[in-house]
Amino acid sequence: MSEVNKSIEKGEWLSVCQESDLIPNIGVGALLGEQQVALFKINNGDIFAIDNYDPFSDANVLSRGICGDIKGQAVVASPIYKQHFNLSTGQCLEDETVKIDVYQVRVINGDVQLANN
Repeated sequence: MSEVNKSIEKGEWLSVCQESDLIPNIGVGALLGEQQVALFKINNGDIFAIDNYDPFSDANVLSRGICGDIKGQAVVASPIYKQHFNLSTGQCLEDETVKIDVYQVRVINGDVQLANN
């Protein structure tokens, strides 16, 4: 898990890793201060960042989930109870009352950067 020793202020961009560190459909965890984030690069090259915290299992495990596509939505399935989270919105597909935080992602000169929404 890579570590950046400060949290992201709203609108601030922080580098968390190199794009070359990301393997398609394999999650990577990053630590932003005390906040754990899960990064995913999917087959088409899009990169997503969501909270690593799974609210159903009460554990930071989403970076270990399985990436996929459900009805055109890029998702990750929690490795514990298998709920699916939309990588763009953080919305749980099985429970509309549950949503996790997502982060804006950009790549500048090979650096993957995150910002708070």
